[in-house]
Amino acid sequence: MAGLLLATTICAAQDYPQTPREYLRLMDSNGDGKISETEYVEYMSRSFHRMDTNGDGILESSELPGGRGRPISLREFQDNLRRQFHRLDRNHDGYLSASELAQPPG
Repeated sequence: MAGLLLATTICAAQDYPQTPREYLRLMDSNGDGKISETEYVEYMSRSFHRMDTNGDGILESSELPGGRGRPISLREFQDNLRRQFHRLDRNHDGYLSASELAQPPG
């Protein structure tokens, strides 16, 4: 759960699009109008890499928003993102639509 909160916090720190459709366009690397798990994880992982200032593949407390929290590895971060993707994929088609991106993970 802490990893999910971290992913959400990190993403909030990015330049956040104003609408779900804008968010979808940013994440949709192949232009098919939907977000695959791979596209989701790759896009969301960019924030991890920006915050990992020493490049060791682990976000230390000092690299986290607010300078607090337990360290998290890239692998753990991406595993959390995959779980979040599947919670957002409400119709279980393996892709996220703009409306699914607009929903809070549940």
